[in-house]
Amino acid sequence: MPMRRLPLLVACLLALPVAHAAEPPKPLTSKEILDASPDADWRTLDPANTLYMDVPGGRVVIELAPAFAPEHVANIRTLAREGFWNGLGIYRSHDNFVVQFGDADAEDTAKAKSLGTAKTKLPAEFARKSAGVTFTRLPDVDGWAPQVGFVDGFPAARDPKAGETWLTHCYGALGAGRGGPPDSSNGSELYVVTGQSPRQLDRNITLVGRVVKGMELLSAIPRGPEPMGFYEKPEQRTPITAVRLASDVPENERMPLLVLRTDSKTFAAATEARRNRRDDWYVRTAGHIDLCNVPLPVREAKP
Repeated sequence: MPMRRLPLLVACLLALPVAHAAEPPKPLTSKEILDASPDADWRTLDPANTLYMDVPGGRVVIELAPAFAPEHVANIRTLAREGFWNGLGIYRSHDNFVVQFGDADAEDTAKAKSLGTAKTKLPAEFARKSAGVTFTRLPDVDGWAPQVGFVDGFPAARDPKAGETWLTHCYGALGAGRGGPPDSSNGSELYVVTGQSPRQLDRNITLVGRVVKGMELLSAIPRGPEPMGFYEKPEQRTPITAVRLASDVPENERMPLLVLRTDSKTFAAATEARRNRRDDWYVRTAGHIDLCNVPLPVREAKP
């Protein structure tokens, strides 16, 4: 090729468009993953295992866990059907810990409200055998248990060597208060975790469920005095209008809630998106998520 044609060839080559490698797609946020989720990844609450607790300001929706605490849940159903909590109140709000509700005079036999036909004593139901449990495990290390994950929507832990699985004290967990002996609960005095997860209580108290909706009505309750948050005056308590099973509420008055299945691909993807946040704001990804920091999405069913 004549030398005089080289500059022209070079100029032509420089004018050609440069091929760039395709940029990888931007990772979806957990919200985007949830918004695109199929209906099959969501489930409806079982009305027979759902409590409605009506307090000033709205309704607290609680999902019960009979697979872990069958005798407690059965007693709670009886207490709810017979109106035990109706007219009582939340008599304790311990900062960064729990709110507690039931009969503030339960220890005074002269003033205590009757339990009706409910049992007066229940066995400790701190853990259950792992056989037959579908456990969706998180890969993250936990300081309180060999393995952690979810069972039917409930944060849970597992010990493969002991063959036991149990519910964990995450934010929103519902537990049955007890006295000194492990079997001293009857399910009438209940508490909800409103502070940093007190996992030291795991396998020391029977957990019976979790709050699905309405935590803002409980976490905003004024704190009681030290050391344990029990109110000194009855008028300080938050009144409870009623606690009812959803199955005892007319269908047109029930809350049409859907909860994300914790064994679904959507849940796994949304949890991974939170484990490694790739939003533009984040400089570094954590590569880890704590069991009690995994959100359990809830939404209303479309009419």
